[in-house]
Amino acid sequence: MTDLVIRALSESVAHLFHTLDDPTAGLVGHLPFGRRYATVAQGGQYRPEWTWVALRDGVVVARAAWWAGPGDARPIALDWFDFAPGESDAAAGLLRAAPLHAEYVLQLPPGWRGQKAVRDAAHARMDAAVAAGLAPLVERYRYTWTPESGLPEQPGRLVFGPEPDDGVILDILRRVESGSLDAHARQAIAEGGVEQAATREELDFFNWCPSPRDWWRIARTAEPERGGEIVGLHVPARNLQSPVIGFVGIVPEHRGRGYGYDLLADCTRQLAAEGADRIVAETDQPNAPMAAAFAKAGYPMTQERAFFV
Repeated sequence: MTDLVIRALSESVAHLFHTLDDPTAGLVGHLPFGRRYATVAQGGQYRPEWTWVALRDGVVVARAAWWAGPGDARPIALDWFDFAPGESDAAAGLLRAAPLHAEYVLQLPPGWRGQKAVRDAAHARMDAAVAAGLAPLVERYRYTWTPESGLPEQPGRLVFGPEPDDGVILDILRRVESGSLDAHARQAIAEGGVEQAATREELDFFNWCPSPRDWWRIARTAEPERGGEIVGLHVPARNLQSPVIGFVGIVPEHRGRGYGYDLLADCTRQLAAEGADRIVAETDQPNAPMAAAFAKAGYPMTQERAFFV
């Protein structure tokens, strides 16, 4: 085989991204969910210097595009990663050669394992990512609420209110992260303890979102005899694309009572009151209690996602 040329794109040759011949591109990844690649100069969200291709005889046989927000100095996620038939080794080599590192997120349709063509396309990308040195972390469900789903009812068991003190918020996050079912939180705890999970994995994300800080809500028990005990925290937010359920967390002593639904319902209603006509949310697939809460709150599953680190 002819030797590969692996290089970053520039604005003048950004069109090369679209020349890849991959018949499975419409099955998995961003394309089947309506997101297109375009550089910032073209009105999109991608930087050509963070977009790399592998060429053989001048033909693009693999491509990868990393994404981050406008103010970010380094990539947050590997968004696009695909290759021409028979070029999985070139794709793995591309990831190894590019001087960019971020979590790979592969978008998949619900029930993708039951569709052979989709399953084969997904596994090809997963195998190439692993060959490049990435490791599977978790698979997640993604949900999308719209007004047609109706507003979830509020059980009335909790009282919600703002908390301007970041110290109080951080203390709640430390408690929530202890014993968390979330794979990213557990990874952060393994790397740097609960403090890293609470700050880097959660609080930094809340502050990264362009939505107002005063949207965040603490949940307390409504029963006077319990003295308004803190139950948890929810964060209605907006990322660069959509309103989102930024966080729902219950402190350990109040778990097992279905409060996740109560927080989710309040978070949804708050975002709807702010004018949201589409709310995106996610949970890890092993987190059965939260998945049940989304189902109860009327959130249809619209995507599955596989994460590699």
